[in-house]
Amino acid sequence: MATSRMSQIAEPSQSERDKVESWRLHVLIEAGYPLSLAERIAASEVDLHGAVELVDRGCTPETAAEILL
Repeated sequence: MATSRMSQIAEPSQSERDKVESWRLHVLIEAGYPLSLAERIAASEVDLHGAVELVDRGCTPETAAEILL
């Protein structure tokens, strides 16, 4: 039972992950990523701030996604 409880504490719930992914998706779309790329990046472990910064510095979203993914 202790192991089960530890797993629950260490692993965020699916709804929390969904909320985070939704927020990441919103940020990426606001930064200029098309929906299909934004969805892929939002669902990945890619650093969100790095993804936004690449586009802010003049990278196309497509090139940024190639670099990041």
